[in-house]
Amino acid sequence: MNEELLAHLEPMARVIARQLAVRPEHFITHPSEMKLFRTVSDEELSTFARRHGWRIVRRTGGRRIEFYNDAHEQQERARTGNVRPADERRVR
Repeated sequence: MNEELLAHLEPMARVIARQLAVRPEHFITHPSEMKLFRTVSDEELSTFARRHGWRIVRRTGGRRIEFYNDAHEQQERARTGNVRPADERRVR
């Protein structure tokens, strides 16, 4: 995933994470937020969500994007202790 694009999405990631800590879902409906997410391809958006342990649903008509906690991803993280899947981890 493009690091510049990821940097633009990180503020929204914090908002989504804060909401998902309290509720099981978060909906993106505000026009300015939708504009940001429309610039991202479906594949990049899926990667973004997977990196954070979320599932994403784009509704038909493009008026809403839904984020959900992904239980499978969270179980894998709890089992392995990895924040990200091994293939996405960067070696420093």
